[in-house]
Amino acid sequence: MSATTREACLTLLLRQGEATAAALAQQLEVSVQVTRRHLRSLEEDGLVQASPATEGPGRPSNRWQLTAHGQNHFPDGSENFALGLLSSMAGSLPPEQLQGLLAHQALQKAGDYRDRVGQGDLQHRLQRMVELRRDEGYVAEFAADGDGWLMSEFHCSVVRIAEQFPCICDQELQLIRHTFPDCDVQRVQWRLESGHSCGFRLAPR
Repeated sequence: MSATTREACLTLLLRQGEATAAALAQQLEVSVQVTRRHLRSLEEDGLVQASPATEGPGRPSNRWQLTAHGQNHFPDGSENFALGLLSSMAGSLPPEQLQGLLAHQALQKAGDYRDRVGQGDLQHRLQRMVELRRDEGYVAEFAADGDGWLMSEFHCSVVRIAEQFPCICDQELQLIRHTFPDCDVQRVQWRLESGHSCGFRLAPR
């Protein structure tokens, strides 16, 4: 399996959550037999796993998804220093003071984002925002969603921190709201709760 095909297969599963070998083969533009062989290789490496799913008459077909090891294959910006610092702060500061510090950090970061996304229309700014997030280790994209836009993040560069300190996710929601003050921003998907991604819906006011 070439490195390019290997990464493409892993990235497709990251974005889609799960998929059959046939669906992956179609997107990778290779045969189903070749895709199954690749998936077995990735399974042996502990990066993917399969679960049977019944989809109509006939024998069940396997649906493939990333393992925890597969998720960790992607860049992770969660550093032990940040975890240690937050642990120390959480142990020595009142909860409201810690929340205040995180809120202040969100405001500062949002100001930096606003400067860098510019003053164009919302689609242009979202495109720039997604590019900035990708540079920071996120696997992000956006798409039209009715009268608004949906920004999805399939890999979070601070996922290890968020797992121990879910308040970081509240900070991220405020960060996006402050970055796009002309929009109503709602979290519509939260990876720590369910699903395989975080999603934010932005509706122009």
